[in-house]
Amino acid sequence: MTREPGAEEPGPPPAPGEEISPALALVNTRLMRGGQVADLIADPAAAGGWLASRGLIPPGGRVTGADAVRLRELRESVRALFAARAAGRGPAASDVGVLNAALAAAPPVPALAWDESGPHRAEGAPRAGMATAALARLARAALDLLTASGGPEPAPCGAHGCIRWFLRTHAARQWCSTRCGDRVRAARHYARHH
Repeated sequence: MTREPGAEEPGPPPAPGEEISPALALVNTRLMRGGQVADLIADPAAAGGWLASRGLIPPGGRVTGADAVRLRELRESVRALFAARAAGRGPAASDVGVLNAALAAAPPVPALAWDESGPHRAEGAPRAGMATAALARLARAALDLLTASGGPEPAPCGAHGCIRWFLRTHAARQWCSTRCGDRVRAARHYARHH
């Protein structure tokens, strides 16, 4: 199968845990493609498309340039916080500040929901704007990963040249995808035999 000239290279499959945590999916919007760093939320249209694909804003929801900048800033801070946790060191105060500012911008609003199973607690719509509320939800997902104990932890992919993260559910898991694992094994085989 040949690609059209100018067609974008398909990205890797979602890393383990992206389906559980939108914060992990956010961190992985910066990845390597063809030896170059690719940014899946580089502009307002791409950021809006990504947020909509995760159900964080309605399809076609408008994201401003400032919203896209805040989203990328949150991504980089969450990435740095994951790295600090993985390395067992303290994070930069600025990264903690970015996460806390996103959390404070749209605090969750408790609401009553009632369905066929009866009354239950739900999260109502925050009073903040659509993009601000989406960033707060991403920040809460990051907070959940960073403060969880005993469960899967965010881990960097161990493959050379890969900058993605995944949720390590098994101590032996080192790679974000089969593709990365295959590349590492092929490189080891080549090094042993050449």
